[in-house]
Amino acid sequence: MTKYIPTIGVECHVQLATKTKLFSEVDNDARGKEPNSCVSPVDYALPGMLPRLNGKAIQYAILAGKAMNCEINTYSRFDRKHYFYPDSPKGYQITQFYHPIIGEGYVKLPSGTRIRIEHAHLEGDAAKLTHFDNYSLVDFNRVDTPLIEIVSMPDIHSAEDARDYCRELWRLMCFAGVTNGDLYNGNMRFDINTSIAPEGSDELGTRTEVKNLNSFKSVERAVAYEIKRQTKLLEKGEKVIQETRGWNDATGETTGQRSKEEAKDYRYMPEPDLPPINLTAEFVATEAEKLPMMPVDYREKFGGVLKGDILEILLDYPSLMYRLNEIDKAHTVAIANLFTSVLLAEEKSAEYLNDLPSAKDLNELVEMNEKKELSSTATKEVFLRLFDPQMKGRGTKNIAKELGLIQENDFGALEVIVDTVLAKPETQKAQADYKAGEEKVIGFLVGQVMKESHGKANPSAVQEILRKKLA
Repeated sequence: MTKYIPTIGVECHVQLATKTKLFSEVDNDARGKEPNSCVSPVDYALPGMLPRLNGKAIQYAILAGKAMNCEINTYSRFDRKHYFYPDSPKGYQITQFYHPIIGEGYVKLPSGTRIRIEHAHLEGDAAKLTHFDNYSLVDFNRVDTPLIEIVSMPDIHSAEDARDYCRELWRLMCFAGVTNGDLYNGNMRFDINTSIAPEGSDELGTRTEVKNLNSFKSVERAVAYEIKRQTKLLEKGEKVIQETRGWNDATGETTGQRSKEEAKDYRYMPEPDLPPINLTAEFVATEAEKLPMMPVDYREKFGGVLKGDILEILLDYPSLMYRLNEIDKAHTVAIANLFTSVLLAEEKSAEYLNDLPSAKDLNELVEMNEKKELSSTATKEVFLRLFDPQMKGRGTKNIAKELGLIQENDFGALEVIVDTVLAKPETQKAQADYKAGEEKVIGFLVGQVMKESHGKANPSAVQEILRKKLA
């Protein structure tokens, strides 16, 4: 049977986290707000209303480009992309077709694979349509929210690499601080172009586009489905139709929606109401210096300290990496383990990520554990209490004291408690059994000491004292 090689390209729409929209002074974050409440005459395209470019979007575009190792074009301009659909009140979209602001670059995956970026351009988003059985509703809140559309080269050849590319792109945009990164609310959306061709072929196959995917798992599943679907068609001697397809997450299938448009169908023309953007090299350099540490920098810093799977989990949570970067180097592993095994397992972890304990409190927590002042169980309990709003600012040690979790490590004080326990009639048989070689009864005696100390004794210290005394 013929072996087919898949080729995948990704177009990613990133909603920029500016305070206002791309062409008007209206709130850009409509999450949780009433439909059609964040709009202006400019967004509705009422007669005589002219767009005004948001300068912050330009600054964010520069940061986004630098995060992807891209060239920044000092000259760019806007164009009109004409199409007629209810989500476009103007009858066209203001975008950058001929002269985009972001040029060629690349994204490096955790595996080391490089996916080239063809370009990325600024544009205003469309409205949101909600479809019902026999009617549709339109919400203009999203009209002209600033987007950058990132267009990859067709360098991806598996569903897994498509998923990893989208995840790494999301990380880059979040670490760069240019987007809220809220996938559920569409802050980043992925359009996936998939084609297959016989192995060794010099030409790519006919591509299909699956639009508006908003999770990495959906990207992987949609690509895998399209590869399988197209392979079956070609093996039966049928042709793949170039079209736009929709993804059904419930059924795990794509369905045909409409024929795929070409550039000529949109009748692109220069936007007459906005002047070209001319940036100086000095301005670009100044903005680029604002780029914080990126995932590649964190991998380089912590790669020899943390296990690879732990590090990759943490890289999905920029706030955790920021805090980990402030922790004493000797405590990195302990705090990283608390983040992954305790914090992220909590039901309220998403809420906690917005207000992390200070580096000082976290360092003190590890130090108390190392000094045996806190057991491993108590360490986890105090760690979670550090996220309690009512405990904020009290300090790790004070919280541990209030909860009565600080262990007794004073050998002199512990010896007194041990002697009390060994003098009790109910422990005499266990002592005799231990001296007769029954090692396991030491656990019973440790438990009696813990009970006598109301749980404050250090179990390892207690066991050491018991062994010496019973010897």
